[in-house]
Amino acid sequence: MTAPATMQSQDARPGIPRTFFIAGGLIVLIILAAGVASYLLITGGQVYTDKAQITAPLINLAPATGGTLNRVYVNPGDSVPAGAPVALVGNELVKTQIAGTVASTETNIGELVNPGQAVVTMLDPAALRLVAQVDENKGLSSLRVGDRATFTVDAFGGETFTGVVDEVSPTSHASGVVFNISGERQTQTFDVKIRYDVTAHPELKNGMSARLTVYTGNSQQ
Repeated sequence: MTAPATMQSQDARPGIPRTFFIAGGLIVLIILAAGVASYLLITGGQVYTDKAQITAPLINLAPATGGTLNRVYVNPGDSVPAGAPVALVGNELVKTQIAGTVASTETNIGELVNPGQAVVTMLDPAALRLVAQVDENKGLSSLRVGDRATFTVDAFGGETFTGVVDEVSPTSHASGVVFNISGERQTQTFDVKIRYDVTAHPELKNGMSARLTVYTGNSQQ
């Protein structure tokens, strides 16, 4: 009597390699872990974003009547007091209204400047804030003015700075409701402003990138 043929092992069958399934499983686990981590941060009283920047509104200094740009008396980075002349346009001295730091200047001496055209831009260092973009589904609804916050700035490595939520924007960056090709709603992002002690940290400059964590409710740092 002939003995039955030995069954071929499943691994020896031709088809999709076993490593394909292992790699796919690892990718799924990584995605799940990231989702769980995000959920725990939000429900644990913390909202995190790496989309943040030190910034302040720019102030445009311009002539009232226009004319030829004859002189510019300041350079980017200069600190200027209130009432200081910054440029001469025609016979008009363009002056600062408040003390601040010069951000940029017009360099085309001898060219015509229109009324209201900025010849110098400056910013008020006291108005510097950390402005972060927070997705609407990443804990935005839990943020309140006065919530404690910590942030790191890329230029200063692991040093941690502290502040509080100063404002949560009432409108998103995008206007209207936008749908992509799959029919899913587009996630909207909102600006969140963090106030910090600008006099204690003059090293934090306009335009620096940062990462923010906000501690909501009764959560502990």
